[in-house]
Amino acid sequence: MLMQKEMKKDNTANKKVAFVTGATGQDASYLFELLLLKGYEVHGMVRRSSTFNRSRIDHLDIQENLHYGDMTDFASLVSIIDKVRPDEIYNLAAQSHVAVSFDTPQYTGQVDAMGTLNLLEAVRVIDKSIKIYQASTSEMFAGSKDEHPYNEKSQMNPKSPYGVAKLYSFNLCRIYRESYGMFIVNGILFNHESERRGENFVTRKITLGIADMLAGKTDHIELGNVTAERDWGHAKDYVEAMWLMLQMRFAEDLCICTGEKYSVKDFVKKAFEITNRIHGSDFSYKKNVVINEKFKRPNEVQTLVGDSSRARKVLGWEPKIGFDELIELMVKNDTYL
Repeated sequence: MLMQKEMKKDNTANKKVAFVTGATGQDASYLFELLLLKGYEVHGMVRRSSTFNRSRIDHLDIQENLHYGDMTDFASLVSIIDKVRPDEIYNLAAQSHVAVSFDTPQYTGQVDAMGTLNLLEAVRVIDKSIKIYQASTSEMFAGSKDEHPYNEKSQMNPKSPYGVAKLYSFNLCRIYRESYGMFIVNGILFNHESERRGENFVTRKITLGIADMLAGKTDHIELGNVTAERDWGHAKDYVEAMWLMLQMRFAEDLCICTGEKYSVKDFVKKAFEITNRIHGSDFSYKKNVVINEKFKRPNEVQTLVGDSSRARKVLGWEPKIGFDELIELMVKNDTYL
């Protein structure tokens, strides 16, 4: 029977098995690459849709290990986990756009909060020895200027439906860890971007906007709150921290961040500077940025910068790609298309 207690499958040559939800996302693509390099057998969960959205993982030889499922469908999670019998689960599935969470609060709660509950219950029933990484977020903090930098002991007071849903999941993971002795960690990741970032996120909107300006399609980029400050790193560095957290002897929640803060305005200016150097253009913030109120959130989180000293000590982790290099990678990717 599906729910019957079974022995874990024999993994050839002790190869570890990992199961990743949100398999088509930015973080999952880098995580798959890392796990494959480390010799894992990797599996991912994707949602069924009328069109394929697997461009980030098409280059990976994992297509036969992608399983249809949904975080809101408990039965599909049970079925996949029972079939795959992973050693490690990385729960990256989410409606992760903060602004969109105000437009779709119920859906965000179903996927980001109740979806995590479904996953935890599935693992509790099938095999409590499976290690779980839960993708938490800096959006669980209020972002007040006098509170940063945030660490694992900071008070959490989210200001969006997305942050609230993630805080529910954060506490649920802690409760399951304490109540059932399960190995569950929350990675409190601050903003992490890359060339694979979704096109509706502000950093990618900026670099794609620059590409359109170079192509003569427009002469400006429209943005919302450009004074918002964030702690920006590269997703490739952050997925390494995810993996390291599941290799710890004891489970604990950790903040993953650079400790440096820059505003959206700083990001735009640096992106223009890099573009002008590479392409000989003459873009400037004053000439080529238009503020549009419709892009501002109903409840703004002004400053999010973190303290990753605990992660650096426990994991031996530190970010390798800095702010300037991150932006240059993104600019080059989008302007050389």
